[in-house]
Amino acid sequence: MQMSPVTDPSQGGPAARSPLYVLFLAVVAAISGFLFGFDTAVINGVLLFLRRQFSLSNLETEVAASALLLGCLLGAAGASLIGDRIGRRKSLLLAAILFAASTVGAALANSVFVFSFGRLLGGLAIGLASVLTPVYIAEVAPARSRGRLVSMNQLAIVVGILAAYVVSWALAGLGDSSWRWMLGVAAIPSLAFFFGLVFIPESPRWLVGNGQREKGREVLARIYGAEEADVQVRLVEEAASTEQGTWGEVFAPAMRRPLLVAIGLAVLCQVTGINTVLYYGSILISEHFRGESAGAALMANVIIGCTNLVCTLIALRCLDRWGRRTMLLTGSAGMTVSLVLFVIVSRLPGISPLVILTCVIGYTGFFAFAMGPLPWVVISEIFPNKIRGRAASMATSTLWTSTLIVTFTFLSLVHALGVSGTFAIYAILCVVSFLFIWKLVPETRGKTLEQIQREWEA
Repeated sequence: MQMSPVTDPSQGGPAARSPLYVLFLAVVAAISGFLFGFDTAVINGVLLFLRRQFSLSNLETEVAASALLLGCLLGAAGASLIGDRIGRRKSLLLAAILFAASTVGAALANSVFVFSFGRLLGGLAIGLASVLTPVYIAEVAPARSRGRLVSMNQLAIVVGILAAYVVSWALAGLGDSSWRWMLGVAAIPSLAFFFGLVFIPESPRWLVGNGQREKGREVLARIYGAEEADVQVRLVEEAASTEQGTWGEVFAPAMRRPLLVAIGLAVLCQVTGINTVLYYGSILISEHFRGESAGAALMANVIIGCTNLVCTLIALRCLDRWGRRTMLLTGSAGMTVSLVLFVIVSRLPGISPLVILTCVIGYTGFFAFAMGPLPWVVISEIFPNKIRGRAASMATSTLWTSTLIVTFTFLSLVHALGVSGTFAIYAILCVVSFLFIWKLVPETRGKTLEQIQREWEA
């Protein structure tokens, strides 16, 4: 007997008739998130050994750390063009190939230049995936579970980060060449991502919006059932009929506020400094706190990675209950308090490293609870279908620009202002983040993508 899709009015849309199928689609797409997290965070352990092997200066270290991020910026900038032209799925297949090529190239590098080029390729893959994976998941997910499913990508990112920390810690005993093995491990999930993509369909909203109505309906029928699939196709076509799908439409008056919200969140989730901990944590601990060895620094990274994972799981549990806005405000406030405490205690003579680590854990935890997963969710759901790829690409390019600036300047800022002075700047930016969210970010929990579009236009 065929059952009608269940609609929960409080959640604003029909439930999936095949929730396990939707979950499968989200899990496959989210493997890119694991690779995203692993490839970005593995540099934390790699730099300790790469710095020794190639006798890198602070500037050269910043370049080695930033090469991936430059690729991320370029990949995100081109993601909308690629994703809108060839589809979300084929674009992610391209990203899978780039992930694999980057892993091999960087692991076998015999110079900092070759290493940086290999990392650049990985950045291109991350840039593509960071834009299109949340978009793909948002376009296959029912409204009532969209927040949780899109945030699976963020969960995969933090699992990848933790995996990178654990692998780095476990392989550190191999000596100066251990960085090659740290990087090479990522070949396994790269292949899993590629083969997983073979078994998932194109985004149904992309198919309908690009004249492949029946193919899109087939995918929607698998998700919702035949009756509701017809309703969903109609909604997508109605939304698409009022959209031009051009850059002019992205910058239209009706889109100015959502564009400001998306770019603001993209910038603020990075300039508040989280990647200084994720990328430079081992260097920061081993070089700026006396008596802490490389092994202890890598172990501290594992603790931070575990915190990141646990708080992301809590976020997944809460975001479709609490709402996006409430969680973002809570996270920004918690990050502010944690960084203020860090600045204070780091200036006290003889303070235990455990106290400092506790402040960093608090800061990381509040980030993982809100500013980690929520910007990706909001960016993926506040734009109309035909311009979603372009607008998300623009916002994500801004995010990677901010990440690149923070990563490329961190060691120089620490040299000029000290650890406490540098993190005082990030604390001030956390306050700015709180005020921005309070004034401008709307609540989107439980609304269909088409409902959100109509509200912007009202």
